[in-house]
Amino acid sequence: MAEAALQGAQSAMESGFEVTLKGVSECSERDVLGAAGYIFIGPENLAALSGEMKAFLDRYYYPLLGKIEGRPYAHLVCAGSDGTNAVRQLARIVTGWRLKAVQEPLIVNTAAQTEEQILAPKVIENADLKRCQDIAAAMAAGLAMGVF
Repeated sequence: MAEAALQGAQSAMESGFEVTLKGVSECSERDVLGAAGYIFIGPENLAALSGEMKAFLDRYYYPLLGKIEGRPYAHLVCAGSDGTNAVRQLARIVTGWRLKAVQEPLIVNTAAQTEEQILAPKVIENADLKRCQDIAAAMAAGLAMGVF
């Protein structure tokens, strides 16, 4: 999903803009401050944001408070059944940062319910990957045009 979003954003960006894909464990406060917008992408684990995403948010919430207000964001979630709690958690956190949602959250449901399905690598359908590309392309185009 993240790679599809990267492709979508890159396809829509004009020269002079850089699109970067980083795992949350690789992101620094400087990276977040230097970005014009954000697409948060990750799995829902046990009806919550992934541990890595939550650790990232815990690490940078207060240092970034008041410094990134008004910036756009989108949220893409891969879930085994629901995904809505991960969406709800992120929405509450970024409300404190005063970020602006520019797309409805996308939840890709893999329907992984058995132990075997849960532990297996997930295959995201092409239609869902296209939706990830489209969301990222729309966000990138909006940034390039100064809409956000």
